[in-house]
Amino acid sequence: MMSFIIREGQEKDVQAVLDLIIELAVFEKEPDAVEITVDDLLRDGFSQHPKFKLFVAEENSVVIGIALFYERYSTWKGKTIHLEDLMVTQNKRKIGAGKALYTAVLKYAHNHNFNRVAWEVIDWNVNAINFYKSTGATYLNDWSVIQMNKENLDKFIKNN
Repeated sequence: MMSFIIREGQEKDVQAVLDLIIELAVFEKEPDAVEITVDDLLRDGFSQHPKFKLFVAEENSVVIGIALFYERYSTWKGKTIHLEDLMVTQNKRKIGAGKALYTAVLKYAHNHNFNRVAWEVIDWNVNAINFYKSTGATYLNDWSVIQMNKENLDKFIKNN
C-alpha cells in the first residue's frame, strides 16, 4: 500500500514545488540556475490560460514529488506533451512516488489523445535512463538539446 497520494497540483503547493525545483537543480549540479519565483509559478500555472499542468505526490499533507508538464505540437506527430520535471525529494525516493507521478502524466496523455510524451534526461543519470527504458520509452542518444538563454537571446536580437 502506498504511503502517498497523487493529485493535481494546486496554488497552495507552489512553494513546495519551487523547493523541489531547486532541489532538482542542486542534484543536476546547477544550484544557481533557478530564476523563477513562487509568483511566476502562480501566474504561469494557475491563471486563466495556464502554461503548465502539475501532478504532486503528497504524503501526510507534505508534497514530496512533482511532475510538471505542458502541451506542445510536433510537426511530425501532432499533439504532444513535454514533461519538464519529474522529481521526488531525496529522502522519499524508492517508495514508488516517481513511478506514480510518471504514470499519472502518461495516463493524462493517453486519456487526452496525445501522440507522444517527450522529456530530457541528463546523460549521467543512469538510474533515470534505465527506468525510462524499462517502461518502453526510447532513449534518443543521437539527438542533442539546443537552448538559447535569455542573455544570448537579447544579444542575438540586438545584433540582428
